[in-house]
Amino acid sequence: MSQMGDRSCDQPAKKTVREPLLENPTPKGGLRTIPFIIANEAFEKVASFGLLPNMVVYLTREYRLENFAAANVLFFWSAATNFFPIVGAVLADSYFGRYPMIGFGSIASLLGMILLWVTTVLPQARPPSCDEFDKDTCGSATTAQLLLLYSSFGLMSIGAGGIRSSALAFGADQLDTAVSSENSGNLLQKFFSWYYVSVMAAVMVAMTCVVYIQDVAGWKVGFGVPVMLMFVSTFSFFLASPFYHRVKVESSLLTRFFQVGVAAFKNRSIKLSSLRPNQSYHVGKGSMLQAPSEKLRFLNKACLIRDTDQLHLTDGKALDPWSLCTVDQVEELKSLINITPLWSTGIMMSVASNQNSFIVLLVASMDRHVTPSFEIPAGSFTMFMVLSLLVFVALYDRVFLRLASVIIGKPVNPSLKQRMGSGLALSIFATAALATVESVRRKAAMEEGLLDGTGVVKLSAMWLLLYFVLIGFAEGLNAIGQNQFYYSELPKTMSSVAATLFGVSMAVANLAASLIISIVQLATERGGMESWVGDNINKGHYDYYFWVITCFSTLNLVYFLACSKAYGPCKGEGGDGASSRVVDEEISASS
Repeated sequence: MSQMGDRSCDQPAKKTVREPLLENPTPKGGLRTIPFIIANEAFEKVASFGLLPNMVVYLTREYRLENFAAANVLFFWSAATNFFPIVGAVLADSYFGRYPMIGFGSIASLLGMILLWVTTVLPQARPPSCDEFDKDTCGSATTAQLLLLYSSFGLMSIGAGGIRSSALAFGADQLDTAVSSENSGNLLQKFFSWYYVSVMAAVMVAMTCVVYIQDVAGWKVGFGVPVMLMFVSTFSFFLASPFYHRVKVESSLLTRFFQVGVAAFKNRSIKLSSLRPNQSYHVGKGSMLQAPSEKLRFLNKACLIRDTDQLHLTDGKALDPWSLCTVDQVEELKSLINITPLWSTGIMMSVASNQNSFIVLLVASMDRHVTPSFEIPAGSFTMFMVLSLLVFVALYDRVFLRLASVIIGKPVNPSLKQRMGSGLALSIFATAALATVESVRRKAAMEEGLLDGTGVVKLSAMWLLLYFVLIGFAEGLNAIGQNQFYYSELPKTMSSVAATLFGVSMAVANLAASLIISIVQLATERGGMESWVGDNINKGHYDYYFWVITCFSTLNLVYFLACSKAYGPCKGEGGDGASSRVVDEEISASS
């Protein structure tokens, strides 16, 4: 327990108590396995994201779907791809483990991409070609052809769920064998940073190189490249199988949660008192956690042993786990409930960083020339955000922290919550800069008489780099901090769930952004007035819309500060309940 008391948000405790859960006593894992795990998801990202941009063209041209129908197909595909990682995380943590889940996901994704490639190779797999000048001769896709196409989408979504749900947590598991070193916290922090960077770099490659190949070489080669990349992803993952550190799954995560809720409800009439010395709690075998924390005390009734009950077997297990749970089970559920408010603060952060659809319209109306003969494509400006993220991660430890230490006069090592809050603050400045630049752009358009919303204003699009740089730095602080916070604060039995929480916040952010836009549209398009987010960007007021996002981001920062204070100290920082949140170590020691 003395070792665990030294644990901080950035420096996870030593995991020596987890050794009994290893499938093989021979030391495994470590840094040698990390390149294979990162390569697996990076190649999967390149392959899957490389298919998205031109897929609507493929569906409308080759399968002759209407634009609305094609958009709906891609919407459901994206929704499924974002949903399955949650399912995969629960299955990995509760039943199968992370290694089998990633392996299954890799194979499923490969099969899905092969099926999609087959639709480009076999003429029978898609509707026959028709006369370019006589559209009446065009036939529609048959049920069998659409079934093959949709099956490929389904397999890729399932595969993405298996890989993305467990890759991050599985990589962190490998570092458990290296946590005996004094720099274990820095090692884990660097892993989360470079993992996130590799994913962003993979998306950048997918959106540029793979899409370019599809445009130049056609569908057969363009869809064949993702197949080869996914094969490399799968092969690289299984290549390192003998070296992986694997943790066995003890029981169902969802079942443990439900048991706590049911047991607490059954025992709701029990009066809890922290002053009663004779109160005892059901402690799991091998656990060093003797009592639950004081937060969410009503759940403590689930593990309180009543004097009249005879609920224990000789080996220390409850006869009825739906009436009496262990302290570890209670703390598992508490940990998830406790982080939910802080998790919700990341939603607005994702809204602020996902304004690319509007930004492309603004960039297209500005001067994008770097030299008199070369201009940057409007759709490529989002790459500046990725590049700023890469630069930030590369310079964070060696430049920014050292510079801050020199200025302040003492070592600076921000906690996870401080990094998350700093990222939220930067996102406010980013959207404020975006709103300011758009206000200047709109004024210039009015002065130049571009009232119809077309034409290019005499204002350099490079002014928008301020937004991309700030939002990239904000992502580097907040997004990476979120991932490490979830992994550090949740029990090890929930590591795969922790790895998917950031993705869930992004999915919710898309819905939130859509809701905000809809409200702005309805509120401003009245009495014949031009909507702030209308088709005519010069008559509209996109600057006002960005200020709305800025205001919401500011309120979100205040909300984050309140949630951070309510959450209390992270593990090992001291304070009430800090000792109870070492539950991940205690759970690993119990069985």
